Amino acid sequence: MASHIVGYPRMGPKRELKFALESFWDGKSSAEDLEKVAADLRASIWKQMSDVGIKYIPSNTFSYYDQVLDTTAMLGAVPPRYNWTGGEIGFSTFFSMARGNASVPAMEMTKWFDTNYHFIVPELGPDVNFSYASHKAVNEYKEAKAQGVDTVPVLVGPVSYLLLSKPAKGVEKTFPLLSLLDKILPIYKEVIAELKAAGASWIQFDEPTLVMDLESNQLEAFTKAYADLQSALSGIDVIIETYFADIPAAAFKTLTSLSGVSGYGFDLVRGAQTLDLIKGGFPSGKYLFAGVVDGRNIWANGLDASLTTLQSLESIVGKDKLVVSTSCSLLHTAVDLVNETKLDEEIKSWLAFAAQKVVEVNALAKALTGQKDETYFSANAAAQASRKSSPRVNNEAVQKAAAALKGSDHRRATNVSSRLDAQQKKLNLPILPTTTIGSFPQTVELRRVRREYKAKKISEEDYDKAIKEEINKVVKLQEELDIDVLVHGEPERNDMVEYFGEQLSGFAFTANGWVQSYGSRCVKPPIIYGDVSRPNPMTVYWSSAAQSMTKRPMKGMLTGPVTILNWSFVRNDQPRSETCYQIALAIKDEVEDLEKAGITVIQIDEAALREGLPLRKSEHAFYLDWAVHSFRITNVGVQDSTQIHTHMCYSNFNDIIQSIINMDADVITIENSRSDEKLLSVFREGVKYGAGIGPGVYDIHSPRIPSTEEIADRINKMLAVLETNILWVNPDCGLKTRKYGEVKPALENMVSAAKILRTKIGNA
Repeated sequence: MASHIVGYPRMGPKRELKFALESFWDGKSSAEDLEKVAADLRASIWKQMSDVGIKYIPSNTFSYYDQVLDTTAMLGAVPPRYNWTGGEIGFSTFFSMARGNASVPAMEMTKWFDTNYHFIVPELGPDVNFSYASHKAVNEYKEAKAQGVDTVPVLVGPVSYLLLSKPAKGVEKTFPLLSLLDKILPIYKEVIAELKAAGASWIQFDEPTLVMDLESNQLEAFTKAYADLQSALSGIDVIIETYFADIPAAAFKTLTSLSGVSGYGFDLVRGAQTLDLIKGGFPSGKYLFAGVVDGRNIWANGLDASLTTLQSLESIVGKDKLVVSTSCSLLHTAVDLVNETKLDEEIKSWLAFAAQKVVEVNALAKALTGQKDETYFSANAAAQASRKSSPRVNNEAVQKAAAALKGSDHRRATNVSSRLDAQQKKLNLPILPTTTIGSFPQTVELRRVRREYKAKKISEEDYDKAIKEEINKVVKLQEELDIDVLVHGEPERNDMVEYFGEQLSGFAFTANGWVQSYGSRCVKPPIIYGDVSRPNPMTVYWSSAAQSMTKRPMKGMLTGPVTILNWSFVRNDQPRSETCYQIALAIKDEVEDLEKAGITVIQIDEAALREGLPLRKSEHAFYLDWAVHSFRITNVGVQDSTQIHTHMCYSNFNDIIQSIINMDADVITIENSRSDEKLLSVFREGVKYGAGIGPGVYDIHSPRIPSTEEIADRINKMLAVLETNILWVNPDCGLKTRKYGEVKPALENMVSAAKILRTKIGNA
């Protein structure tokens, strides 16, 4: 019985690639240094899987940014503004597309389906001159082969690539992207030919868009594409991999009828109903890559249950055609549990990171051939039983409080228009008020202070003093810049979710459980293992200290319940909605304590609300109902004069705008500039928004500093579709990833733009 891994984490067990990328971007190391780190990581990944016994080991899943941008490079689909003149695409052009440069902005970045991973959105149109411009897939296959490992090269499939793209600026929004299929397939054929010549016997095409609600013409594009590729693929085995959800019946029929395809990969964790389609009719002689090991969470697999599922599938597809696999790439989980030396031993026994999941896949494959490791399976069963019965998982009081929420929709008693009037009387803000989203740059010195405090190398008194000095610096800078509503900069927080999870019951934390979010940005998701409650106030001390340093309004900064949920590894033994309601009650306690402490503006970030939207439209309403309800629970008890902000970023919000309105926040700040002001289109189409709103005026994920004129132009576009009295001026997102040398001039220009337009509006 064979085993297969869809993909593997790239950053390394200690984030080696992150530090190599940032050193290269800062000019402190060479391209050769970066390539050496990457090559060492690839070699260790391939060796690890080979040593375990995995048969189908992926290559070309390693990336310096993301796999969609790699495909854009492979196809030579570089937007003209980057002045690429042809040839093999190098780091300069590649990273300019990803991050922008001093003269041009980056390409749009958005979420990879319903994960916290991001990708750079291709910009395409009828005039793109595609060419084979990156040989990365072939080079990595050869690299692995030279090390004695025969891999399965992985390519983003041609149809999913086009469906994940957008029309370039200046191209009609209705331009049919699938019409470009005939232009990109010749390049795929060149890649296939080179892989075959290099000795590849399998190729994996990732076509995850097959799990979405597709129109008939979109499904026909898959049939057309693989019929066109069939002759090129002759003599090589092909797997089409899908993941993240059930595959619809029509897509299943299309997929299993494709020409030249040897096998199909399905997510059987998040797509359990796909089992019924397989049992209802699976094509004879084809391979089934059964994704029974969860690639998106960190819980140990229930091996006995998975083995039962695999045995039922074996009777359908045949012993020699069943391959045990992960549900998706392991990119979305942490790297290796071995590095967690301080994690509670009982909780640790319930977990499996990427390295452990590779072992689980192989153990299941061996068990199917009669080589079951009884000791390994017994230990797994004992851990499953321990987790189910552990008293630390269940809290009856929390469960009762959450259950009691279901009788109300938890709306504030007064409408938003009346609340905004009460808030303006208290805050006395100018038109086009300026603010930032929360965080300020996290300097090396600041990180050192936090690190030494956690390691007990400095006293609490010294830590307190250092953090207050940093807050004071941030407050004074904002006052000098003449920003209207201030933030304290979050110097006490390494991560917006981790910070809160550390102070809530039911959470556990890792030392090295890093997961890539985009580029070099890594997050360390907390693990929600039990019922959630708030033992003590979490932010009141620092917010109160910050407010005492200024007469201007100081925002209390919280992460909302849906974002804490979606950016954590969540327990899988109860519905996600139940866990979210528990978190909402904890945040509600914090909101009310902040208000009692005199904080008049409180921001409850829901950056990840859109991210958690199910991929299938039939499931949207249920998710949005409990997610929006959870947000409203957090602030239902505050006074009309307390202004509630929320923030969202880097997703497509247009299709959930009514749910955003239904959140009933007083002010929402929302990413807008990097997505080319796509958000504004909903207001042009007639959506009425009565609360305060701050579409971002510049992209903070690029080091580029926008001019005053550029920001003023953006604000003018907003004023064309939004009322002057509700518009706020702010960046796209928090500033923690930037340097002060970038932040100060960008904010200076932002405030100047707001003042220029205030004067024009006043004169008018």
